[in-house]
Amino acid sequence: MKVANSTHKSRIVEILSKAFADNKSTNYVIKNDNKRLDRIKGLVDYSYNICNAFGETWISDDLNACALILLPEKKKTTFKSVLWDAKLATGCIGLNRVGKVLKREALVHQNHPKEPYYYLWYIGVDPKQQNQGIGSAFMQEVLDRCDQKARPIYLETSTLRNLPWYKKYDFEIFNELDFSFPLYQLRRN
Repeated sequence: MKVANSTHKSRIVEILSKAFADNKSTNYVIKNDNKRLDRIKGLVDYSYNICNAFGETWISDDLNACALILLPEKKKTTFKSVLWDAKLATGCIGLNRVGKVLKREALVHQNHPKEPYYYLWYIGVDPKQQNQGIGSAFMQEVLDRCDQKARPIYLETSTLRNLPWYKKYDFEIFNELDFSFPLYQLRRN
């Protein structure tokens, strides 16, 4: 595993866009129309930019798995972040849905701690390479790096079948939100 750089961005967007194409939470955030897949790419591009600026972006050595981690205490408003937010609102969410998405984000983050933590925004494996142990090996590397910093890790998932996988790594469900689908909030101390 290595820290991703700008040469890895397109691969990260490709992996996560495909891995999250049918994710309920992702599809709740974006406008669902005939440009849905492009909007998902835009959302992942946004997330990459935010994590690259205010967190960490990691990619596996074989370039088939990646993670976007936000360090919330480092996130700040900059000229670039305002431009990224505007592009997200107009190109991915849709202006008439921004309030709904901001409310969702507020509900999600109100349950996060005040002290520093890792927010595992995305972790994914190229769908063509899934079910081969790549994600498990990559997750262990991510956790090892996070453990070195002695910070709790928080994430959300709307994918019920992922819960046993996260539990295998000592994540616990600490809250469940209802957005017409369950959004499970997990943490690992």
